[in-house]
This record gives sequence, C-alpha cells and structure tokens, in this order.
Amino acid sequence: MSLRVKNLTKVYGQQKALDNISLEIKPGQITGLLGPNGAGKTTMMKILTCFIPPTSGEASVNDLDVQENSIEVRKIIGYLPEHNPLYLEMYVKEYLGFIGGIYKLPDLKSRVDEMIEMTGLQSEYKKKIAALSKGYRQRVGLAQALIHNPSVLILDEPTSGLDPNQLSEIRNLIRKIGAEKTVMLSTHIMQEVEAICDRVIIIHKGKIVADDSTANLHKDNKEEEILIISFKEHVDSKLFESLKNIKSIEKPDEKTLKISSLSGIDIRPAIFNLATENKLTIQTLQRQEHSLEEIFRQLTKN
Repeated sequence: MSLRVKNLTKVYGQQKALDNISLEIKPGQITGLLGPNGAGKTTMMKILTCFIPPTSGEASVNDLDVQENSIEVRKIIGYLPEHNPLYLEMYVKEYLGFIGGIYKLPDLKSRVDEMIEMTGLQSEYKKKIAALSKGYRQRVGLAQALIHNPSVLILDEPTSGLDPNQLSEIRNLIRKIGAEKTVMLSTHIMQEVEAICDRVIIIHKGKIVADDSTANLHKDNKEEEILIISFKEHVDSKLFESLKNIKSIEKPDEKTLKISSLSGIDIRPAIFNLATENKLTIQTLQRQEHSLEEIFRQLTKN
C-alpha cells in the first residue's frame, strides 16, 4: 500500500503547476509536503484525491490508478482540504453521522463516538459547527477524514488555527495514525514538519527540489558551517580574519565570535591553535545547526 506518482504533470493554461514529478510514499511513513505558495502542493493532493485529473503521467493509491479507479481510491483515502468544507448548520455529532452514512459504516453510532473522543470533541459535539472556533472546526474536519478508517490520509494544513495545547494533541494523534497508515501533510509551519514528519519533500515551481529525511536535509544542504565561540577574555575579531576558508566573522558581544566557514571544512583546530597563541581561553565552541526554514529558503529562492 502506498502513494505512487510517476512523471506527473499538470498544466493550467500556460502554467505548469506540476512538472514531471515522480515519488513514492510507503505505509507507516509521515511525509511533509513543503513549498512556497503556488509551488504545486495542493494540485498534487487534488490529483491524488481524484478532485482533478493530471495532464499527463500516472498517479496511484494502493496500486489503484486515480483516473481508472477513482471511486475505489476515494473509499480508501481520508482528505482534509486546506479550506475545510463543513455544513455549518449541522451539529457536530449529526455531521459525523452524515459522513459515516455516506460510507455506509456498520455500527455507525459507536464509530462517531470513537471519532469524537479521538479528536478531542467531547465538550463540543452537541454544538452546531457554526458555533465552533476555527481550531475545533479543524478537529471536525480531521474526524470526518478518519471516520471510515482510511489506509491513506492526506492533510492540507491540518493544524491551522489550533492553539498550543490543541496543536500538541493533534500532532500526537497524527503521529499515532502515521504508525499504521500512509500520511501526507502539507504545512507552512516548519516546526510542525520537524516534530511530526519522517520525510520531507520540498516542491518549487512544480518540481521536487528536495526529498529526504529531516536529519539528512540538515546535513546535506549546508553552504556554510557556523561556529559560535565564547571566550573567557575580551576578544578582537581581527585576530581570526587570517584563518583560511573563513567566509565571515561577527561579534555578538565582547567575548563571543560567530565564524562562518566553507561547508565540509573543519576549522576548529585552527581556531584552537590561534587562541592558544594569543593566550585566549575558549569556554564554549558550538556548531550552529541550520534550521529547516533556512534550508527551505535556500532551496526555493529564485
């Protein structure tokens, strides 16, 4: 069971929303789909959920082609769109019963109760959806995506509008679901990707520019190394300008240097030697990790 895309292209008029994309996502894996606005993320999700057809290429869910077997694909996918479409005049429990009825679920009442508990709607299920906050509406949307126990879950901005407590609860729920199902989620919140996702795919202008684990992205996409050095004494940054492979030196305060060097070259021994020669005592030396946000900007800059 998996999501599989091969040479997928989608054209709107003169614009290529997706440009010859190929990827595969396996069960038990939570994949974050990242990209600037207009990169093609939502188009990819709409094709996989059978909302729109591709211009060319192939897309399948659990080996079912999304064009030839669209009804069967919809049965095994749970989908939460970015703009969560809900019937606002329905009560929460009524709405979930309605969605479950469409799927012809056996023992519908117990399944609705299970979804209410799973998504933390116990205090809100007697209310009309129109009376809910945005965060609770997101929970209702997630509950409808899960109610038929799909094997594949596609979530477009699933934590939009959640407060910090709700955010933690929904993240834990997605992690739990991801242990058994194939999960793809799109988000602009980089911390969310690092907290939830096993794998990150970054799309820019319809093309995949990165596809790897978060750890490997941090390791492989460095144009420079940054060291933060704290000294016991006041330090003159000019002493270190003679070091080879230095890109820049900043001085955050009188006893600290921030040194940027070429990636892949370890300048720490040279720093220690120079400090010793000038009778400087290094108290701490730390390598600064590039954030996922910095990597994202680096890969998607024009």
